[in-house]
Amino acid sequence: MTLNTNGPMTADQLRSLHAWLADVDELRGRVGRKEGPPEKGTLGPLLEALTVAVGPGAAASALATTVIAWLRTRRGEIHVKMTLPDGRSLELSARNVAALDAADLRRQVADVASLLGAQDQQGDTTLRISAPEHREDR
Repeated sequence: MTLNTNGPMTADQLRSLHAWLADVDELRGRVGRKEGPPEKGTLGPLLEALTVAVGPGAAASALATTVIAWLRTRRGEIHVKMTLPDGRSLELSARNVAALDAADLRRQVADVASLLGAQDQQGDTTLRISAPEHREDR
């Protein structure tokens, strides 16, 4: 699968995410970089995407957990698009997710891992990860 981010700091965001993913035991040796030719006037290749070899099970859960944890450290609106080899994709959008509690985090990780492991799903899926609405207990 490939992972992409968007925005003016795409390569920096991808480098940061790569460091997080490469540090996870279940993903060790499964994370690579997809680089394009250098832009005119630059010294090295342009980081375009990350590649992750993942199947159902522990690696999918580890990927979901790590991407969501990474998203929680970002400021502003960040989008991560995961594209599977069969063309299906999942876009995670996060804004102010630091307020998610443990139950919301577990639910988000389970949702993402389930979508990554689903074999019969077709088409794009957008999952918005966001802080829960303020709720008053009565």
